[in-house]
Amino acid sequence: MSVTPSTHPESITLDEFRHGMRRLSAGVSLVTTALGEERVGLIATSVSSLAAEPPSLLVCVNRSASSHDVIINAGHFAVNVLREHHSDLCAQFSQSARRAERFQQGEWQTLQTGAPILADALVSFDCHLEKVAEWHTHSVLMARIVGIALPGEAAAPMIYFNSGFHRLGE
Repeated sequence: MSVTPSTHPESITLDEFRHGMRRLSAGVSLVTTALGEERVGLIATSVSSLAAEPPSLLVCVNRSASSHDVIINAGHFAVNVLREHHSDLCAQFSQSARRAERFQQGEWQTLQTGAPILADALVSFDCHLEKVAEWHTHSVLMARIVGIALPGEAAAPMIYFNSGFHRLGE
C-alpha cells in the first residue's frame, strides 16, 4: 500500500494536539538498557504490542532523549510496566536533574539481553531491537521479545492521564 503525503497545512495546533492527548490514558513503562557499564532509562507511554508471532513490541522514543542513542547503539532494551506505587521512579527517570538517582532505588536484575529489569514491575519484557523507523522527532523501535518476567500476581498499573500519574480507578 502506498500513502501519498498530504500537501495541506497542519489542521491543528501543537497546543490542541497536546490538550487532546492528555485525554488519552496510557500505561506507564520504564524503558531501560545497558551498554557496557552505562545504564540508562526513560519513562514512556508510547509502548504497544506489535505482533504475537513473533512476540514483539513497538516503542516510540524522542530522538532528543538522553537515553535514545544508547538504546539504539545497545541494540536491546527492557520495557518495565510500572505499578501504581512507582511514582518516585517516574520522577527519577523523567527529570534530568535526578539523573544520578536512577537505578539507586528498586531491585534490578537482567534476563537474556542484559538490559535492567525492575524486579517488582508489573511485567518486564526483555527485547532485541530489530528495526528502527524515523518519524519526525521520534524513533519508532520495533523489537522482538526474547524474555519476560512476570513477578507475583497482577496488580494495579501506573496510568498517565491529564498530564499526571494516577492509579487505576482514580
